Amino acid sequence: MTAVVTHDPPPAASGRPGKPLIVTEDAGLLDDLLRLCAAAGATPEVHHGVPEPRGSWEAAPLVLVGDDAARRVRGVARRRGVVLVGRDQDDSGVWRRAVEIGADHVLMLPDGEQWLVDRIADVAEGVGRPALTVGVIGGRGGAGASTLACALAVTAAREGLRTLLVDGDPLGGGLDVLLGGEAADGLRWPAFAGSRGRLGSGALEESLPKLHSLRVLSWDRGDCVAVPPQAMRAVLAAARRRGGAVVVDLPRRIDDGVAEALAQLDVGILVVPAELRAVAAARQVASAVQLVLRDLRVAVRGPYAPGLDDREVARLLELPLVGEVPLESGLLRPHESKEPPGVAGRGPLARFCREFWEGALLEARAA
Repeated sequence: MTAVVTHDPPPAASGRPGKPLIVTEDAGLLDDLLRLCAAAGATPEVHHGVPEPRGSWEAAPLVLVGDDAARRVRGVARRRGVVLVGRDQDDSGVWRRAVEIGADHVLMLPDGEQWLVDRIADVAEGVGRPALTVGVIGGRGGAGASTLACALAVTAAREGLRTLLVDGDPLGGGLDVLLGGEAADGLRWPAFAGSRGRLGSGALEESLPKLHSLRVLSWDRGDCVAVPPQAMRAVLAAARRRGGAVVVDLPRRIDDGVAEALAQLDVGILVVPAELRAVAAARQVASAVQLVLRDLRVAVRGPYAPGLDDREVARLLELPLVGEVPLESGLLRPHESKEPPGVAGRGPLARFCREFWEGALLEARAA
C-alpha cells in the first residue's frame, strides 16, 4: 500500500543523482529496504536516527524512514522526498506519525515494493525533465517518414541534446542501415522484446549502437517482427527518463505495440506527399493515430499536385502544419545517398529539422 500525504515533488525532480537515506533500527525492515535499493541499482546511506551532522538528511534525494524511527526524526527540519515505511497494514496511527515528520508518502511493505523500487531507481538515475519524444509516421508508403526521423535525430544530437532514435517499424529494413551502421556493435530490438516492468535508462543507453553522436535502437535482420506493448512501454519509458530527445519512426499500421508508442509521444508528425491520393490515405492514418495521440501535426512534402500547397493539405487533414519538408538529393531514395539524412548539418532539410526542434523545445519549456 502507498498513499500520498502531500503533493510536492521529491528533490530528485531536479535531475541530481544521489544516495537515498534509510533511517531505521528495525533489522527486518532494513533488510527489505536494502534489497529494494539493490534491485533499483542504488547504494543507500543507513542511520539509526537523524544523521549528525544533518547534511545527509537535507541533501539526500529520497529519505526512507522506518515506522520505528518516526519518533526520533520528529523534530528535524521539514523537507520533501520523505517516505514513511512500515509493515503493519492495520496501524491507523501511521498517518499521524507521517504528518508529524512531514512525509510525502506512507508506504506499507510488501504491497508497495514495486512503487518504492521505481522511486529509488529514479533518484539513482537522477531523473529530471523527461525527453521530448517525437514520433514520425508516413501518410502513405514511401512518404519519407524514416528519412525525416533520422534527420530529426541527427539534428538533435548535433545541437547537443542527448538523443535516442527508436525504429518502431520492423518491416522498414532497419534505421541502422539508413544511418550506415548496420555492422555497429550494440543490441537491437530482439534483445528487448521480452522486457517487462522497468528498464534501467543508463543501461539501455549504453547497450545500443552509437551512430553520429546518437543512440539507435533498430532491428536486426532476424525473424522478430513485432514488439509486445509491455516491451515498448518499458523501453520508451527508460529512454524518456534520460532526458534530451527521443525520436520514434513508426509504421502506418497501428498494432498494440505501436499504440503503446503513440501513448508515450509528446508530438506526432504525419509526413504527407502533396497528392490527392496521399492526402486521402493520410486521413485514414490520422484517424487511427488520433485515437491515442492528441498532438498530431502534418509535414508536407512536394512536389505539389495542381491546386495543392502545404496549407491546403493541412486544411484538408484538419491538422496543424509543421511546414514543408524540403526535397533534397537522397530524400526519396535514402539508401542510394552517400551520407545519412541530415548528417552534414547544412541545406534545407537540416534547417527544417533545426527550426522544428527550436519551436518544439520552446513549447515544452513553456508547458
